[in-house]
Amino acid sequence: MRIVITGASGNVGTALLDRLDDGDDHAVVGVCRRPPEAVPPYDRATWVPLDLTAPDAALALRPVVRGADAVVHLAWGFQPSHDTDHLHRLGIDGTRAVLNAIEAEGVPHLVHMSSAGAYSPGPDDPDPAAARATEAWPTDGIDSLAYSVEKVAAERLLDEHERAHPDGVAIARLRPGLVVQRRAGSALLRYGLPAFVPAGLLHHVPLLALDRGLAVPVVHASDVADAIVRVLERRATGPFNLAADPPVTRDLIADALGAPAVHVSRGLLRLATALSWRTHLQPVDPGWLDLAYAVPLLDTGRARRELGWAPAVDARVALAEVIHGMADAACAPSPPLRRRSVREELVSLVRRGPVTQRPRP
Repeated sequence: MRIVITGASGNVGTALLDRLDDGDDHAVVGVCRRPPEAVPPYDRATWVPLDLTAPDAALALRPVVRGADAVVHLAWGFQPSHDTDHLHRLGIDGTRAVLNAIEAEGVPHLVHMSSAGAYSPGPDDPDPAAARATEAWPTDGIDSLAYSVEKVAAERLLDEHERAHPDGVAIARLRPGLVVQRRAGSALLRYGLPAFVPAGLLHHVPLLALDRGLAVPVVHASDVADAIVRVLERRATGPFNLAADPPVTRDLIADALGAPAVHVSRGLLRLATALSWRTHLQPVDPGWLDLAYAVPLLDTGRARRELGWAPAVDARVALAEVIHGMADAACAPSPPLRRRSVREELVSLVRRGPVTQRPRP
């Protein structure tokens, strides 16, 4: 099978290359802005440098996807969070470019990485034992976070494409919860902490101040990669929720950090997050806090029944792994997952500005 993967050097893409290196006889083409060095697992793919925000991205993609059996569309952006125009160009226009290219070249299968962030809000105080959202849950997202808006818009593009081309590409949509792995530690630090905060401080968190109502679906990147391969092998279509048990709560995070939990209302947390984000003191858009408390817990029954999928990594194990990965500044040899250091972050801050608004290189 010839598989083209956009965003193949990122969090999920790295896990997918690992999974495709387990003896499967596939020809893999990786598409990203900055191809990584040819070291494991990135030596598994042939790389094509391509920026999906470029006006001619669809035209540039056509020879890349020509003859492919499937395209896996993973490319997405999280920063610069103050430059939502760039994020829209990548998430929405980039998805449109992929759809146009594969339709023009007759690619038979598209696996699109959507997100639980595309879902409309769940109950205000979700009970981890209560009924969960199936794939029929509304996908209207939340308006306060560009990531959610873009995931919703991408889903609408898929809807429109399927209506306009009923005999065209078969489309699968994966809607995972928060996707984590140890190697994403440095990337999460880069996007989640101020440049001057050393990673090692996460080993010494004195307390965790969060609203006690937090309950978030989480899944390990290796389990998402396994689901993608199962979708490819079956040429499956439609949406699939992906999450592991148990849902991650404030108290589970506190246990993983070894810190006592203190209840602070989400309203107060949001105010502090918004003020510090607007002044560029920290890089997390307050909309992420809104999403964390709005996202519904996921029913994964369809993936289990139709793909034979089940998460191999318990959410508590995945959570502990990524927290330790963040504290150790864990990384992988690709630009998105590169090692974070305070010195390099401060140099970059001086030369290029904060990650929330710095120009793209």
